[in-house]
Amino acid sequence: MKRRLPQISELRSLMKFEPINLDRRAARLAKAADVWDIRAIAKRRTPTPAFDYVDGAAQRELTYRRSRRVFDSIELIPRILHGTASADLSTTIAGAKSSLPFGIAPTGFTRFMHAEGETGAVRAAARAGIPFSLSTMGTRSLEEVAEAAPESRRWFQLYLWKDRDKSRELLQRARDSGYDTLLVTVDTPVAGQRLRDARNGMVIPPKLNLKTVLDASYRPEWWFNFLTTDSLKFASLSNTSTDLPTLINSMFDPTLSFADLEWIRSIWPGKLFVKGVLTAEDARKSVDAGADGLVVSNHGGRQLDRAPVSFEALSEVRAEVGRDVEIILDSGIMSGADIVASLCAGADFVLIGRAYLYGLMAGGEEGVDRVIELLAEEIRVNMQLMGAATIADLGPELMRRRPPEFKG
Repeated sequence: MKRRLPQISELRSLMKFEPINLDRRAARLAKAADVWDIRAIAKRRTPTPAFDYVDGAAQRELTYRRSRRVFDSIELIPRILHGTASADLSTTIAGAKSSLPFGIAPTGFTRFMHAEGETGAVRAAARAGIPFSLSTMGTRSLEEVAEAAPESRRWFQLYLWKDRDKSRELLQRARDSGYDTLLVTVDTPVAGQRLRDARNGMVIPPKLNLKTVLDASYRPEWWFNFLTTDSLKFASLSNTSTDLPTLINSMFDPTLSFADLEWIRSIWPGKLFVKGVLTAEDARKSVDAGADGLVVSNHGGRQLDRAPVSFEALSEVRAEVGRDVEIILDSGIMSGADIVASLCAGADFVLIGRAYLYGLMAGGEEGVDRVIELLAEEIRVNMQLMGAATIADLGPELMRRRPPEFKG
């Protein structure tokens, strides 16, 4: 092998150093290659009770882990020489266009994760052209979220109160504030047993004790934001600040029935989706009670542990209601491939909960932007490799399932 002296001209062309980015938040987020990287940043920068509230699930967290194993078992089928130069990621859901086939799921306690909370998330959703869902347990009110991003498409998630007059008032406020779609969550008659939260003593506002102070010592930004912004509260409800199980079990109605769903349908003029459907029987009853669509969801594994995996329940629900009823898949989405697999399996749309909250914890509004950007690019690349030019091209022929290894 002949050798020579290095050529300075050649080295010069290789030595192209990136300028130092003084915006450390932007620099951190730019290095993240996927949502799992975003999650790692979130864990470093967020106090343990807040991170575990997002990251955890009910009891032994079996449902959440099984959901991930099912997604990981899906094979997506590439089609070669299919002439797909680009992919159109837009779709229609609940009577309007979405630029991407996913939206922001309703989440509670959101400003506990990051002070920008729902305000940052709805602005990121508006920029991306996707729906944002506000939870009844949100820490910004219906009106505040609408004011933060008046151009956004907004959905409202309702838990039915024992006090029907207050439920009616909430729905009227939502309608007056421009929320076009209602998600009625029906899988939370009582709070699930979320053991991480119990062990962490997770309440709003957080209790300051020795453990909390030590946890805060290397996460100063979170605490600075928390201490210098307005106090946390369930803004659409009242000024109540308490632990989640106590609030749910004291305010919400464990006797909710399909008759109550019919009552909600009678007073809500917009689109209505029932969230928490996992069986053909419940799907049929929900549609018969007036639902326009269904959200197949196990609440991210956060309610009944050992509940069915949403992805596996999807085919049963679709077979029962046919193609005329829109179905949204929720629970466990962490990648663009998960979204593509869900669309192939029969979902019309997907909601992301944990994934966007990891972004919020990692970098506020910019972190949510980054999560949406990463998921959109993953969807685009997967679709092009699969020869799918539009969302409508994604069907069951483009996926297959390998049985996941059972680990309990």
